[in-house]
Amino acid sequence: MARTRTTKKLAQRIDLNYFKRPTPLKRAKFWLSLALPLLALIWITWRGFSGDHRVYSSGRMSKAHAVLEKDCAACHLRTAGAFSAKTADAACLDCHDGPIHHAEQIYAPNCTTCHIEHRGRISLVATSNASCAQCHARLLTRSGNLPLWAHIRSFEDGHPQFAALRSVGDARASDPGTIKLNHAIHMKPIRRGPNGPNVHLECGNCHRSTAAKADLTFADEKYRAATVSYKDSDEFLPVRAESLKPPRSETGRELMAPVKFANACTACHLLTFDRRFDFGVPHDKAEVIHAFLVRTFGEYIAAHAGEVRVQRDPGRDLTGKPITPEFRTLTPAQWVIDRTAVAEDLLWRKTCKQCHTLSFSPKSSRGKIELSVSQGNDSDTLASVSGELPKVAPANISLQWMPHAKFDHGAHDGFTCVSCHAKAMTSTESSDVLLPGIETCKKCHAPGPDHAESRCFECHTYHDWSKRKEVTPKFTLPALGTGGR
Repeated sequence: MARTRTTKKLAQRIDLNYFKRPTPLKRAKFWLSLALPLLALIWITWRGFSGDHRVYSSGRMSKAHAVLEKDCAACHLRTAGAFSAKTADAACLDCHDGPIHHAEQIYAPNCTTCHIEHRGRISLVATSNASCAQCHARLLTRSGNLPLWAHIRSFEDGHPQFAALRSVGDARASDPGTIKLNHAIHMKPIRRGPNGPNVHLECGNCHRSTAAKADLTFADEKYRAATVSYKDSDEFLPVRAESLKPPRSETGRELMAPVKFANACTACHLLTFDRRFDFGVPHDKAEVIHAFLVRTFGEYIAAHAGEVRVQRDPGRDLTGKPITPEFRTLTPAQWVIDRTAVAEDLLWRKTCKQCHTLSFSPKSSRGKIELSVSQGNDSDTLASVSGELPKVAPANISLQWMPHAKFDHGAHDGFTCVSCHAKAMTSTESSDVLLPGIETCKKCHAPGPDHAESRCFECHTYHDWSKRKEVTPKFTLPALGTGGR
């Protein structure tokens, strides 16, 4: 008879107390469950008594604050009744003074909203776009006026064209400078001086960053060593007061140094005024040039008295002007007046006017210039010279084109100038603004691993460092913990 297998008979074969029997695996689990928490408690207690609080840290600190990794209390200020010691703005302001961004702002974020620590050896300046977009994506101001940049979420999303290139109404953006310069001609082979060879200029022959040494290929030592009477205010426009600047220059190559006549122009643009002399007039105000001409011609005629007998040069006869006699015998003072008038006519009407905007006013406004010209025992006094002295328009050179942004030319040394400033190749008017537009920058600065950084902090700063205040130092070396708080 076959054996019957039932559920009841099968259940009787199972040992119901099997889980109570000790095994090697069970013993290991038991002792580990006791030993590991005990070891962790001992390790934490040891770290606590040794003063090393890294075990409680959320991660490594930034490069700027790495020295504070063992002194958590320097930033985390414990308050009464609070379980955790959070970082307050007061802790940051003990060492840093971060003036607010703009008086019109309604919301001023806490320091840790934008500058997040314990993320490793990063730069705290490299804030996320979200930090900026929390205000600029829907910008509100105290006055209620919404500026053009009220809806910017990132460089790629909502950022307007650079202000220096934006048109206002029907008026296109223009350079306020008055120096006449045709970039297109200078970017092609050009004759060096009236009788010189052709040269092909490079951008670096004239333009350089403020930290770089000037290229003196086309310089003149005499003009570089000379002092001038005009001031910086006659040449440069003041930097706009509302400009937000970083606390310090990182490389010294953020801005371009203004082009100086003595460094870049003198080899080609000669200021010669008379064939008797192999040097030019000073690159200075009209009054200084006039006095130089009177003095130079006076000294010359005193040493060459025979030249007071002047022969007419038919090549200088001009339509509408009376023809002078074939020969004239002048006094030294008259000779100086005559030669000064001829030289000034050349300078004012051609040489200086080629680059500068000149306007003429009556000569009497400049006062009298006196000169004694000696010849033997006689002395003639030159009280004044007929004609007009021009007023030279201020150059109005812009030192900073983007007052609300920062830019480092040093970080772009590997690129040719014309790859960004392409308009320089075709610009014929000095009023042309030759800055690269936002689309040029977006070719490199865009999201993704194959592009350069494009976050807001790369070009903009939040704090108005012109209003910073110096703080009182809190720590002593070598142990930071010895500093008072």
